[in-house]
Amino acid sequence: MRITVLGKSPAFQDAGGACSGYLVEGGGVRLLLDCGPGVFAKLRQVTSYVDVDAVLLSHLHADHVMDLVTFASALRYGPHEAAAPRLLAPPGARDVLASLCAGGSMRPDHIDGAFELSVYDPEDVVELGGLRARFRPVPHFIPCNAVELAEDAARLTFSADCGPNDALVEFAADTDLLLSEATLIEPEEGHLTPAQAGELAARAGARRLVLTHFSDEADAAWVRAEGERGFGAPVELAADGAVYEIGRA
Repeated sequence: MRITVLGKSPAFQDAGGACSGYLVEGGGVRLLLDCGPGVFAKLRQVTSYVDVDAVLLSHLHADHVMDLVTFASALRYGPHEAAAPRLLAPPGARDVLASLCAGGSMRPDHIDGAFELSVYDPEDVVELGGLRARFRPVPHFIPCNAVELAEDAARLTFSADCGPNDALVEFAADTDLLLSEATLIEPEEGHLTPAQAGELAARAGARRLVLTHFSDEADAAWVRAEGERGFGAPVELAADGAVYEIGRA
């Protein structure tokens, strides 16, 4: 399984960066995990948008979904003919995405009509070619789901946006790679500090920890040091364009 960071910013983009978006390649499919502002342009730098088989949304905050509008525009009006990608979205997605389009003076079905939209239940296990997706609700300001993507025995766990919680510890137990948000400088509700992310990863027994969803205005050395303080081992910091591979000898 190959993971390419398209955007790692929090709710406001890094200079020249993008909000949440990760291209996951494995099991014979290309899957876009979240599609925040700036992600579509970054996606086009690494692959053709018509080669994306599916988009999976962890939750419906704008910094995780806004570039679905531009993605849908490319699918509708671009020069390429392609089958509609699957769009796997959490409950409430149809209304939220229709409102997003209507608020931007687009037709309400602009996104829904460009993708094969299906709403997942967090209890679902979804098969995407040779990838298997599972979900776990985690505490945030709106309903939000951590996501596991597995190919055979290789496992990627994405924390999505969350505050400290035991559900993620159980869900990510012994994962090969935990891609964890590390938004905050000081502890608050709804998000994690780097140290808290490290502590959760240590409790889960994650083999590898990559911190993401932090601003370029944060001191990267501090983010790393705090993550390692919580994890008790080296951590990696997500960067636009970074590639991680798991499940290979």
